[in-house]
Amino acid sequence: MRTTSDRIRHAVSFEIIGLALITPLGAWAFGLPAADIGVVGLVGATIATLWNYIYNLGFDHALRHFSGTTEKTLPTRVVHAVLFEGGLLVVLMPLIAWYLQISLMEAFVMDVAFAAFYLVYAFAFNWGYDRVFPLPEWQTAAS
Repeated sequence: MRTTSDRIRHAVSFEIIGLALITPLGAWAFGLPAADIGVVGLVGATIATLWNYIYNLGFDHALRHFSGTTEKTLPTRVVHAVLFEGGLLVVLMPLIAWYLQISLMEAFVMDVAFAAFYLVYAFAFNWGYDRVFPLPEWQTAAS
């Protein structure tokens, strides 16, 4: 299992890179000022960072319990990313609507667009992170 410091490095690097990508893309896609998207992104990233730590810790414990390892297969990675983004969608949608003074439907569309971006991003980032920072138990399992 990953250490606390590794999980913190993972969560913080995930959010910093994601925020650097989503702010200009979101401003362009929704025709809103980058500052507004930046605030939504920063608040969302803060909430997502906390969720990331809690979710990944729980997911790894469950994965180890049910499969005996924390190594993720392709289908497991897909489930992992979808569940993460679904939970975040429920929390962030009302906050987006309130801050941007838009309807819940508009916030839903925006949040789904952000979630779609982060779904692909989370899959790619986590795969890359696992390759750059593999766990020793994975080396033993592959032998």
